[in-house]
Amino acid sequence: MIGSSIYLRDRAAFTGGSPQAVYEELWQRGRKGRLRTRAIFAILTLVLCGMAVNAVFGVVMAVAVAAVDAYFHWYGYNAASVWRRGLRGEERTNRWLRHTLERRGHRVLHQRVVPGHGNADQILFGPGGVWLVHNEAWHPEAEIAPYGGRLFIDGRTQSALVKGLTSAAADIGRVLGERTGHEVTVTPLLVVHGGRLARAPFEADGIVFAPPLAMVRWILRNPIAEYTAEQVEELMRAGVNALPIGGRTMTAA
Repeated sequence: MIGSSIYLRDRAAFTGGSPQAVYEELWQRGRKGRLRTRAIFAILTLVLCGMAVNAVFGVVMAVAVAAVDAYFHWYGYNAASVWRRGLRGEERTNRWLRHTLERRGHRVLHQRVVPGHGNADQILFGPGGVWLVHNEAWHPEAEIAPYGGRLFIDGRTQSALVKGLTSAAADIGRVLGERTGHEVTVTPLLVVHGGRLARAPFEADGIVFAPPLAMVRWILRNPIAEYTAEQVEELMRAGVNALPIGGRTMTAA
């Protein structure tokens, strides 16, 4: 199976009949059809452009059309890579944050336990505010869109997901506020890996939804606070002390 690993066979994504396994099988079955269609487009482009201009131009345009077609098919397949491996996308988001926002003075806590809510994928502290970052990967054909200010995925609301994320963000803000003595607002963000977003980014049910790169841009362009570097460090230390790793509590120095 493409993208599989012998070390990950215990994941549900690799079991026979799972949505990921079916997707991989259908993708492989459609390979000949994709190549046939690409060849037809390239030949038609070669003939038409060759007749309209010259043979060299026809060849160049045929290669360009074939390359564009191959890119779009690869892009759609690659966009589903996280979902296909049965993952949620935390590692991909970690890389984006490390190479973008962390170089701009932002700090990140990974996999912290929010009492009553389980693990938080990432808690991001920066000059523009504090954000709770959650990751989800959906089937590449899943439709993710807002209607009337609410989130719908394939036409269904996501009450449990929304409630869990917004309440976790509120509790993190409360804990940080108690530790620092200042009111802290934590904005919930959901980084989408795969699926088809109506637009990116969009806000629904008080949560911002976007793929990784669009989310990074949104954070930079939509500050919710003004923190100095010292305040960012103070909030970071408060999070380190108040939110345990793997269930272990930590005390402030």
